[in-house]
Amino acid sequence: MAEAYIAAVARSAGGRKGGRMAGWHPTDLAGAVIRGLVDRAGVDPALVEDVILGCACPGGEQGANIGRYAALAAGFPETVPGTTVDRQCGSSQQALHFAAATVMAGLQDVVVAAGVESMTRVPMGLPWTLAAKHGFGTYRSPGLDARFGTEPFSQFKGAEMLAEKFGFNREQLDRFALESHQKAAAAAAAGKFADEIIPLEVTLEDGTTVMHGHDEGVRPDSTLEKIGGVKTLVEGGMITAANASQICDGAAAVLVCNEAGLKATGATPLARIHQMTVLGGDPIIMLDTPIAATRKALAKAGMSIDDIDLYEVNEAFAPVPLAWLKEIGADAAKLNIHGGAIALGHPLGASGAKLMATLVNSLKQTGGRYGLQTMCEAGGMANVTIVERL
Repeated sequence: MAEAYIAAVARSAGGRKGGRMAGWHPTDLAGAVIRGLVDRAGVDPALVEDVILGCACPGGEQGANIGRYAALAAGFPETVPGTTVDRQCGSSQQALHFAAATVMAGLQDVVVAAGVESMTRVPMGLPWTLAAKHGFGTYRSPGLDARFGTEPFSQFKGAEMLAEKFGFNREQLDRFALESHQKAAAAAAAGKFADEIIPLEVTLEDGTTVMHGHDEGVRPDSTLEKIGGVKTLVEGGMITAANASQICDGAAAVLVCNEAGLKATGATPLARIHQMTVLGGDPIIMLDTPIAATRKALAKAGMSIDDIDLYEVNEAFAPVPLAWLKEIGADAAKLNIHGGAIALGHPLGASGAKLMATLVNSLKQTGGRYGLQTMCEAGGMANVTIVERL
């Protein structure tokens, strides 16, 4: 079986809700990043055999198979197909897994795995909440209700349950959030994101245009007091908007090749896909499956957590990476070393490819060999990807 290599990574800088990236149609946003990816690698777009694009809310401006239209918006030849993957927050990490499996099987040699989410233009949950509002029902079925009860699945309730289950308090969550901003601010100031971000032109309120190349959500002046002053989402709870991931507009992409693809494109591999795992868990608490999925991935790879040099665990809510650290016995100094979604934003379906872009570049910057990426996903799922830097 062939190997799967990451030959290039790219992402946009994140935009706040209603912020700098709000003017970009998500199809064009994804297209610009995909085009930037192949240009950065010096690869002829005609050699790309498929675009697999993750999107957590594929409706409205993100509907009608945005993967195909993003490839066209990128200026790729009409012969390059595209498809859309929905594994909620793990959508573009799953797109990467599909792309890697395809090139490993030798069915294709050069595939783009990508993701996009404009949370300003397509608010979270819009495809199903809008349908329900207009009388077309919801995804909740009699069979599902009979098994799990009629109370709606809620990531916010799941985050509260997770914090309580693992014994965290509000101060611990807020302190983790502060550290995310501090690490992200330091990384941005040191230019650590330069090799992964594709600057894009945006129009400001005064009509002037600038190149947007810095994540908009990072707050260098944040303090524990400021974070601690934010109201909890539910009375008596611990989760707030400050210790949860930020709503974000963004896109990211990864170029995946096998040996034949590398030869055809002339691209230089950055990393090799070492192991891929996906797992389901409790859909009610929803957010703790990365723990079991990581254990499964390490076991299948014949590795221990001590073999991993860096980890990217998505900061959907502060208790998610904190619980992962506690249960896996991982080294906190290796976790999200340049900050995470609490500071940088979580553009849902784009976050998997976004985290991989950061992980690959962080391994290069630190000289690490193995990196592990995982994230919680709605429905109680988690993807895990282990890569080896080359």
